[in-house]
Amino acid sequence: MKFNTLILILILGLFTSNLFSQKYELGKVTIEELKESRHPIDSSASAAILFKKGDTKFELNNEGEWTLVTEVKYKFKIYKKEGFDYANQQVYYYVGGTKEETLHFRDAVTYNLVDGKIQKTKLKSDGEFKEEVNKSTKVKKITMPQVKEGSIIEYSYTLRSPYITNFNDWYFQKEIPINYVEYNVYIPEYFKYRTIVTGYEKVNVENLGISTGSFAQEKYTYKIDNVPALKEEGFITNIDNYTSILKCELVSISYPREPIRNIAVGWDDVVKSIYDNESFGSELKSKSYFDDDLKIIINNLTTNEEKIAAIFKFVQNRMSWNEKYGVYADEGVRRAYKQKTGNVAEINLILVAMLKEAGIDASPILLSTRKNGIALFPNRSAFNYVVAGVEVLNDVILLDATNKNVAIDMLPLRAVNWSGRIMRERGSSSEIDLLNVPISKDNIIVLGEIDGEGNISGKLRRQLTDYNSFLHRENYGSVSQDSYIEKLENRYKGIEIEEYKVDNVKDLEKPIVELYSFKETNVVETIGDKMYISPLLFFTLEENPFKVDTRKYPIDFQFPIKDTYNISLKIPEGYEVEYMPTALNVSMENNYGAFKYIISHKGNSLQLVVNLDINAFYIPSDAYPALKNFFKMMVEKQAEKVILKKK
Repeated sequence: MKFNTLILILILGLFTSNLFSQKYELGKVTIEELKESRHPIDSSASAAILFKKGDTKFELNNEGEWTLVTEVKYKFKIYKKEGFDYANQQVYYYVGGTKEETLHFRDAVTYNLVDGKIQKTKLKSDGEFKEEVNKSTKVKKITMPQVKEGSIIEYSYTLRSPYITNFNDWYFQKEIPINYVEYNVYIPEYFKYRTIVTGYEKVNVENLGISTGSFAQEKYTYKIDNVPALKEEGFITNIDNYTSILKCELVSISYPREPIRNIAVGWDDVVKSIYDNESFGSELKSKSYFDDDLKIIINNLTTNEEKIAAIFKFVQNRMSWNEKYGVYADEGVRRAYKQKTGNVAEINLILVAMLKEAGIDASPILLSTRKNGIALFPNRSAFNYVVAGVEVLNDVILLDATNKNVAIDMLPLRAVNWSGRIMRERGSSSEIDLLNVPISKDNIIVLGEIDGEGNISGKLRRQLTDYNSFLHRENYGSVSQDSYIEKLENRYKGIEIEEYKVDNVKDLEKPIVELYSFKETNVVETIGDKMYISPLLFFTLEENPFKVDTRKYPIDFQFPIKDTYNISLKIPEGYEVEYMPTALNVSMENNYGAFKYIISHKGNSLQLVVNLDINAFYIPSDAYPALKNFFKMMVEKQAEKVILKKK
């Protein structure tokens, strides 16, 4: 064992030594690299980045205007067909301001080994595309030619930007391994930037003062080698929140013989700049387009609660979300209202404007979706979503009319992400906790009977509240009843369902309630004169969802849950209980979770009560071993059988 460990250390040492001895330049492809059939460290990798190297520098023109110039070089190795997607690359750039960014690809080449010789195929013009994402963003794409298993792909691009406030985020990790990453940033002496490196991988940082041309600079070099592939783990929403990324923001400018100009903004500054934009604040002032409808909606309504409910339902039903995010109106609220479709901002700004016109203290709330991540410091790109908020006493009622299945004071799960900021018309803003949601319940009651053949028949009642009911409506609201029953029977391993009924699918303020009769033939095993019964029936958790030994990232349960099972089973005539599992009551540290299992029998009836509570949105990675063990105990307990024997 020690010998094998030593060999591994030597291999890794040689690999690392070889990495640092290389010159990371394009065009230096070798036959050995092309022959390499799998990644030296991660044999499962379909592709790898052999190196990623970047430089960001400042250029000053004769008019005293700065341009941020970033050049990035990539070298990919394709090992398997599954890695062919890396032959398609794309880079976004900003064109929405008074000045536009420009982007140019260069040196795009595919290398293959043909008859023992290196074959070089350059990217032609028909392999490069430009598309408009929206009014402010474009994307350039390349599709590399002649890509095969074993190919090496190289390319570079240069992004020129007149906006020096923020650098583009620099990623040190991807979903494939990276052998070497280097990023050099040259900061003129006049600028001070705030920087942060997120994630779990250690990035080495060096800085060196240099003097070139007419101003001194500070050179910062960020290096990392043998970067493992980002592995998607279960119970995680946005892997970017845990990825190693460099983020930079301009703090201040200090020119000679001039006072220091503070550039870094606080959240109030961010909110004000968004509110003052004509595609935001001005849209809230427009109201003539909905006046006639609003009079009809709130006619004869006397309380604010009635008005909020009526206006919310009207906008929710009238408007269709075009699945575009953003804090600004694309086409404008007036046009969106007329066409009955719009982006997030347009729909919810319409909602805010109508509520305000009805005398409700409503304001827009800015937030970042789960996919957009968490802002680590105030910046203008932190938010990508708008909802409505109504302030009442010491609380805020949250409203999002983009989704047809959310109730009042509920956001779709995409928008439940830490905190947002409410923007009041009088100029103030404050933080709003978005994680203060009720526990979503799944209450199941079963009354069943086991016959002499070991078959179970019975009736079931299930009640789903809050996000459990929301997910049911999202997933099955538009599915036919026959199709849903088929899915249900397949999920529960072939039970037969009859007399199915569901209530409150359209009434969003009430829980979903399912009622049906069932027949089950898979949970009782008969051996000789004994029956072995899984008392939790087809709800038995058969395997632990947490299998890996260690985990880097927190566990995201999306919302707190409380599952309750109350099962009563009548045992067949001529049988008696020989063995029953013992009770179990376990809790995790910090009250992250609790599990209670109580079983009893009286006369010819078995009674089982099971409770599972997950009380936290997020459970930190250091609690993962305890969580894994917690679920292990649950699985083991649920696997235990009740044994009946003939009298």
